[in-house]
Amino acid sequence: MYIIDIKIGDYMNNKKFRCVTFSLKNKLYIIIFCSFILCLVLFSNTNLASAKEGLFLWANSVVPTLFPFFVATELMNNTNFIPMLGKYLNKFMRPIFKVPGEGAYAFLMGMISGYPVGAKIVCHLREKGLCTKDEGERMLAFTNNSGPLFIIGTVGISLFGNQTIGIILLITHILACITVGVLFGFTKKNENIKWDRYNVKNRNSEEKTLGGILGDSIKNAISTILIIGGFVVIFSIIISILNNSYILDMISKFISPVLTNFGMNFEFTKPILAGIIELTNGLKLVSETAIVNYNLSIIISAFLLGFGGISILLQVSSIVAKTDLSIKKYVIGKFLQGIFASIYVFLIINFFPNINVQNVNIELITSFCLIIILCILVCFIVKIFLKKTLQTKKM
Repeated sequence: MYIIDIKIGDYMNNKKFRCVTFSLKNKLYIIIFCSFILCLVLFSNTNLASAKEGLFLWANSVVPTLFPFFVATELMNNTNFIPMLGKYLNKFMRPIFKVPGEGAYAFLMGMISGYPVGAKIVCHLREKGLCTKDEGERMLAFTNNSGPLFIIGTVGISLFGNQTIGIILLITHILACITVGVLFGFTKKNENIKWDRYNVKNRNSEEKTLGGILGDSIKNAISTILIIGGFVVIFSIIISILNNSYILDMISKFISPVLTNFGMNFEFTKPILAGIIELTNGLKLVSETAIVNYNLSIIISAFLLGFGGISILLQVSSIVAKTDLSIKKYVIGKFLQGIFASIYVFLIINFFPNINVQNVNIELITSFCLIIILCILVCFIVKIFLKKTLQTKKM
């Protein structure tokens, strides 16, 4: 008893414990988490069904799609492939996006495999010293994207029942992320860091066997895919809670007057909110309201695909947490990507007014996209010309 009293006394006399305070942020977290636990109890039956649906979605869609790419990414990270690739692509990536050549690998893999592979690769580049903090944060903004399998297969074919719609969304999605990457190149910070990125000692200096590399790659891939699975299940439950508690309905009624000023029907308010929270559920609701305004539903889908949703934002945040990278530019970049993707879809619809979007000619769409790319390249050339002109005047 005496020993216990001494420990309690020491505990109370410690200034660190006597000055315990809770910030507003911590108090907010406590309220949210307690409310979440209460809702888990109140809506236990529907939450259980939603958790099963989320687990089914993860096991049958996410794991088969993303796990092989995660393993492939880890295998590349355990070799010198990325630095070698960066050495040859630096002349391409540096002028256009103001990032190292290794960023091309993050961009391509992020575009092929989908969320959140691009963010994971960028974090590896930062951990290995192959990019600066500013470069890493800007790369996060345009290398982490939805994959073609999801956009064409899930959204285009499964939800809208039209492969052409999926192709349109994919093309505008790519154009939007390239636009964001070019724009963020103008915000480049002059970081006075000097090192030869291609002569940096191999971080994996110890020679590993093929079995060791494969084993480490699978272990890291499993860890990442389990984290994503947890987010999928949790956000399936959150969407269920928001629906059952009528919170989504109340918010929809509150913001619907604002959205109607932009020509949006009330029926789209709830799908937009759901998509901002969790991408897949939101896109499903948007496709179900396509009968109200088909063209508008495609424009909204383009925005949601570009933005990604809070669920993916938190997934990226959990991956980035191990580095010194901030996600502020990522949030801004994804919002801008959603805006640009919506604008490009809107332009396509209005560029061909006599063509029904449900039966559009892909060749015409491709021509339109080539015009957009040409405009971006012209802007880039003008930028280089102005820069050289200013340098000449200074001399």
